[in-house]
Amino acid sequence: MRGDPSILHVDLDAMFAAVEQRDKPSLRGKPVVVGGVAGRGVVSTASYEARVFGVRSAMPMAQARRLAPWNTAYLSPRFAAYKRTSEVVMRLLGEVSPLVEQVSIDEAYVDLAPTGADPSVTGVTELARALKAEIAAATGGVTGSIGAASSKLLAKIGSDLRKPDGLTVVPPGEELAFLHPLPVSRLGGVGPATEQRLHRSGVRTVGDLAAVPLEHLVDWFGQAHGTGLFRLARAQDDRQVVSEREAKSVSAEETFDVDVTDPVRLRRELDLLSARVAGRLRSGGLAGRTVNIKVRHGDFTTVTRAFTRDHPTDDGRLVAQLARRLLGEVDTSGGIRLLGVGVSTLADFAQDDLFFESRSDLFAAVPVAADPDASAVSGEPAAAAHVAAATLPDPDPGPSAAGPSAGASPGGADLAGAEPVGWRPGQDVWHDDLGAGWVQGSGLGRVTVRFEGPRTGKGPVRTFAVGDPRLRAAEPPDWVES
Repeated sequence: MRGDPSILHVDLDAMFAAVEQRDKPSLRGKPVVVGGVAGRGVVSTASYEARVFGVRSAMPMAQARRLAPWNTAYLSPRFAAYKRTSEVVMRLLGEVSPLVEQVSIDEAYVDLAPTGADPSVTGVTELARALKAEIAAATGGVTGSIGAASSKLLAKIGSDLRKPDGLTVVPPGEELAFLHPLPVSRLGGVGPATEQRLHRSGVRTVGDLAAVPLEHLVDWFGQAHGTGLFRLARAQDDRQVVSEREAKSVSAEETFDVDVTDPVRLRRELDLLSARVAGRLRSGGLAGRTVNIKVRHGDFTTVTRAFTRDHPTDDGRLVAQLARRLLGEVDTSGGIRLLGVGVSTLADFAQDDLFFESRSDLFAAVPVAADPDASAVSGEPAAAAHVAAATLPDPDPGPSAAGPSAGASPGGADLAGAEPVGWRPGQDVWHDDLGAGWVQGSGLGRVTVRFEGPRTGKGPVRTFAVGDPRLRAAEPPDWVES
């Protein structure tokens, strides 16, 4: 732990929902929920107007719909828009310090030590206030909360304490006075199960936890977790800000509307997921030795299987072949709720088998999708890809409704001329006569579009046939004047 509050944790406030409200003037000040809008989708982000009603991230979308009021907007995620906003913020942080550790698409640590900035409480407070104002101005109104402290632990807790648009600076020497009154759930290592176990023992605050002997914590939670809690309760955190984080895994998964029992369908989904993972690997200049699958049954029982090769690969066909082999070890007769494919043990080069190209007959029955970002079959949820690294942020809110096969890619591919098989709520579109807008909803062969953007006022609404040739998918709008 340092002697000054020179570590910042910057966390954008409800980022996905905030970007939607920025780009859609008619939604400003209203409840907005972003996530998988169909079937068993889950909430990725809820605006603060929706959180008032109890809607939270990771909540089943069906539960969110029961809690939120009638005027709530439920939108599929627009990863390209979120990525653009994130890049603007990360560039700003890079101007503050050469040591920036991006931990997700919407949060990062900043080390002020190498900058020569005033490390006093007053100096850090002034710097953080200026940074917050710059973030809001550069992103078109997306706010961020900042925590500043002598350690990563306290900085992260501080950024969350006064959201949204908050600022907390923990003075040096007052770390325990700041930490101990807080509920144990504020600690990163305390999830719902750990919290319940601590509550049963009368431990409700971090101060209560600090009074528990180490041997008791080890007895309750095991050596690693118990020791970790013991250290956290004493604000013992010597982790440094690391400017480059290595990706540990690249994965994609899909939750089905109805439990799937058909083995042919499952193999087809594995191939699509494998193709997406391989595309992500190649775009990041990575390859991996370990292929793993995740299978979740209807009763939420989750099974994982993995196989490690001698050489790393980024070939989607090989990943699919190994994933199929692993799936063969799992009993799927009772129905599968979720299926995932991942690659880990990563390297920055690939060395596939020399004769693998000649074994394409292995995939004759169910061809692998050629486009790693292609959506699933029309009418089924698109696979949601996510990468466990700050360098390749692509968080997964769960499945979304089927969308245009060329337009669902979060990578920002050219969507001109894409022929839609369906429209996702919140999706950016362009009409040849009316210009830019976004999809409010679709069904019964019709699609309703509101024509507005971040630099307009509340726009008009029009309805078209889903196949109207004047309407097509579009890139996210710019929020600054060109």
